[in-house]
Amino acid sequence: MANKKNTLQVVVGSILILLLIGVTVLLISEKRANNELVQEFNLEKEDLENQYTDFAKQYDELKLTVSNDSLSVLLEQEQLKTQRLLEELRTVKSTNATEIRRLKKELATLRKVMIGYINQIDSLSRLTTHQKEVIADVTRKYNVASQQISSLAEEKKNLNKKVTLAAQLDATNINIFAANKRGKKAKKVKDVVKLKINFTIVKNITAETGERTLYVRITKPDNGVLSKSDSNTFPYENRELVYSIKKYIEYNGEEQNVTVYWDVEEFLYAGSYRVDIFSDGTLIGSQSFNLD
Repeated sequence: MANKKNTLQVVVGSILILLLIGVTVLLISEKRANNELVQEFNLEKEDLENQYTDFAKQYDELKLTVSNDSLSVLLEQEQLKTQRLLEELRTVKSTNATEIRRLKKELATLRKVMIGYINQIDSLSRLTTHQKEVIADVTRKYNVASQQISSLAEEKKNLNKKVTLAAQLDATNINIFAANKRGKKAKKVKDVVKLKINFTIVKNITAETGERTLYVRITKPDNGVLSKSDSNTFPYENRELVYSIKKYIEYNGEEQNVTVYWDVEEFLYAGSYRVDIFSDGTLIGSQSFNLD
């Protein structure tokens, strides 16, 4: 009986060890797949940024060839639109597929508009031979640049390199509640004694787990920051920013709700306020609110 019991224990132990090895291999495989997917998203966004930047530069060259004021205004408007979309793209996360897809469609529209302007400029009878040569050069540069960008993106996708992803947190569902001394919603700014700020840190399986420090900045209508001390600062983009509230959280990769409070000890006036949330030197969420 003792031998049978020992044999059973060995079998059960072996099965548990095999299951543990299987789960570990599965987790490692999933993390590698996530890293490769994020790398592909980053390369796709970089490719799109390069194309937008190229479009903005080409409008500068096109404007040099135009003497028609109305057409110059149209070209300026399209260039400003291109630059605005480029700024939007730079603030969009590479994993935000919906926004990336929308900006791709915008790029296709910009391409059609630019080709239309090139054809229109080329057809104007007042164009000199030199101007026509410039237009042809712009078109040639556009085609060459597009081919180079496509080739570069393809080459980067084929590189067999390990990507170290510094995954950042993301704060959503930011809600600000202005409370009076009874804990009810304050109807007037003079009655506000406490600001309650709720937000959600979204799930991110690629983010590093462990203790994280969150910095919350409450900006007044005059762009001043509510703070208990001028020494309450944190590093952000090679400079020090004053924060209102510092919050420590233990992040495990899952969705997490966070609440912080600001006790009003200063004079507040009516207007538009803003809450910005930072972590690891990155702006992870913003929300504006009004106090009447």
